[in-house]
Amino acid sequence: NHTPGWNKFLKWANSSGLLRLSAKHAQQARFCRFAGASALLILRTLAETTVFFAHTEPKKSHRALLPSMIPVKPMHSSLTPAVLRDLTLFVLTMAALLWLMLRGAEQMGYNWHWQRIPGYLFTLENGTFTAGPLLQGLGITLVITSISMVCAGLIGLATALLRLSSSPVGRGLSRVYLELIRNTPLLVQIFCLYFILAPILGLGRMTTAVLALSLFEGAYASEIFRAGIQSIHRGQWEACHSLGLSRWHGYRYVILPQAIARIMPPLTSQAISLVKDSALVSTIAVYELTMQGRTIIAETYLSFEIWLVVAAIYLFLTLTLSAVASLLRQRFSRVS
Repeated sequence: NHTPGWNKFLKWANSSGLLRLSAKHAQQARFCRFAGASALLILRTLAETTVFFAHTEPKKSHRALLPSMIPVKPMHSSLTPAVLRDLTLFVLTMAALLWLMLRGAEQMGYNWHWQRIPGYLFTLENGTFTAGPLLQGLGITLVITSISMVCAGLIGLATALLRLSSSPVGRGLSRVYLELIRNTPLLVQIFCLYFILAPILGLGRMTTAVLALSLFEGAYASEIFRAGIQSIHRGQWEACHSLGLSRWHGYRYVILPQAIARIMPPLTSQAISLVKDSALVSTIAVYELTMQGRTIIAETYLSFEIWLVVAAIYLFLTLTLSAVASLLRQRFSRVS
């Protein structure tokens, strides 16, 4: 592009003897022109970066350090030096991971077969959409996660109310439940429910999976509810008593609406953990996303491709919930 700045740079380079080379040095001349264009780009970038860091027009002392032919325009961007640094580190990290994965596959003599992956996601025959095994497993994962999320919220709210009650029996039971669930692994709880409790009560695999996830996540949700309720000022309770409201009506109409507005973002973050923890129910032969992936790998030996696709699907779900949590945090920031 023959911009005024570029033309001025070429005139300055010719007058200084930088590009005065004979015809038999044409290759060196082309290299010098390329080097000159690169130098111009670097200087322009440095100039814009200087303006960007200052968030104002560059000082005269800064302009004196730069060639006069370089046009400098202030940048008005939401990017900050910290964000640029983090983006650079992220790109470098992902490039390193990609290189390690490709290098490992090469050392193992692994042949990639990405062309076979779309068939495990969906198929289109005569305009008819048919979900593949991975999308079917994703549907089961969403069903388990949705039901468990609702049940975990109810269990967490009930446990938090018991812990805040004046009943020593209620406080004791809730304390035992919390200590038992929070101090044992989720996988052990799934096995105990499936091999001990499920045969006694006649529970199926799906019901056992939902029950295990609900109990596990409900223990953590209860602490979030309790913290939100206790964050409400005591004057709100005094206002309830002055209006003649019972404890139940005080919770329902005054305390809980304010508490839920404050705890909605951390509850959404807990839902993200629930999505990731749902992969463990594949150990009891629930054909959700992870179990479908294991089944496909056992049949096709496409280990790298299938696990990468499964990881990408989980990443999409968690990033979507993270975006929802961020929006809720901004929405309820005034309340908290």
